[in-house]
This record gives sequence, C-alpha cells and structure tokens, in this order.
Amino acid sequence: MPFLERFTEALYALFRIVFGLLFFSHGAQKVFGWLGGPKVDAPLPLVAGWIELVTGLLILIGLFAGVAAFIASGEMAVAYFMVHAPQGFWPAGMHGNQGEAAVLYCFAFLYIAARGSGIWSVDALRGRPAVAAR
Repeated sequence: MPFLERFTEALYALFRIVFGLLFFSHGAQKVFGWLGGPKVDAPLPLVAGWIELVTGLLILIGLFAGVAAFIASGEMAVAYFMVHAPQGFWPAGMHGNQGEAAVLYCFAFLYIAARGSGIWSVDALRGRPAVAAR
C-alpha cells in the first residue's frame, strides 16, 4: 500500500523486535520456567531453549541480528522436521501436524537474516549497516 511505504523501515524494525521478543519468551519458558511455561530438563529441548533465549534477545535488540536469525531459522527448520513432520507433512488445520508456528518462525527469521538489524537496533547505534547490502 503506497501510504505505508514511508514506514517501511519502522515496520521492519517492529517486525524484528516482535519476533525477537516472542522467540526470547519461548526460550525463557524452557530454560527458566518464566512467563507461564514449564522449565524443561531434557537435553534437546534445553539446548533449543538456550538457542531461542540467546538468538531471540539478539534479534530483539538488533545486535548481529542477521547471524542470530539465520541460526534461529535453522533451529526452527530442524524442529519442524524432527518434531512435526513425522506427524504428517501439512502443518496447519485440524488434521495438521501443529508445526505452523515453526514454519512461520523459520521463514520470518530467514527474512531477518537476509535483511539485517535495520533501524532501532544496537547495530545501528554502533554504526553498522542498518540493512543488509542489496
């Protein structure tokens, strides 16, 4: 929509911040039992929780967000194929494998990995390129 074009950078920053915060919260639930989630003790979910906590925080504040998002995207791809795909291929719907969130996170983080930290980020404050080279 043409009237939104002037807000492209701000909307991208909000996108990065919200996805980072949500991913951080998943990690905080697994690692510390914060935010109403159960703390996990099993090794693989605990490793996933630490990845979510650290990469979510980096994406949220915009510090090395491209690298962090690439790692987070990979984690979500692994989660989809290890946990959800064995239940059936299609992620959404009543008979889906409940992997829709993993797919959405995977591709959102892939976009952030390609785009970089953008404005309203620690990287921007440090004088790093606001967005990835196009």
